[in-house]
Amino acid sequence: MGNLPDHGLPLVQLKEQRRDLVVALQNRNGPVSGWELMQIAAIQQTIQAFEDVIADLDAELEAAA
Repeated sequence: MGNLPDHGLPLVQLKEQRRDLVVALQNRNGPVSGWELMQIAAIQQTIQAFEDVIADLDAELEAAA
């Protein structure tokens, strides 16, 4: 696929945020709150949506080429 653009979407930042939240939970003793799980789930859904959009945009670029 080569070097395709990221289309200006904050995918890397979202993945870093998800990683930071998960690492913070791993380094802690005690129960995980529902709010923390919802934050991670929301970020994961956003990441998946961005990846789907990027795949669609990349497919359009390749089809146009």
